[in-house]
Amino acid sequence: MTLYEYKILSEDNQWDTVFSKGKFLDIVIEGNSKFVLYAIDKFFVEVIWDIEKDEIIGIGQFKEGESLDRYSNVPNEI
Repeated sequence: MTLYEYKILSEDNQWDTVFSKGKFLDIVIEGNSKFVLYAIDKFFVEVIWDIEKDEIIGIGQFKEGESLDRYSNVPNEI
């Protein structure tokens, strides 16, 4: 599945795909938000949780960039 094919799925099918085909990679907590990263084929899906409310508040899809950098343990300044 490509990122484009994923994005044209209905919202329900996107959620089904993330949780059935996505491979869990990492969790990052920033403030009151928890970012959970999954890989599907050659792209990533990030599920964003509100920790206090214990509910999903967003989803993002990407191949690279700043969103993916959040999961790196490499400091910004080397």
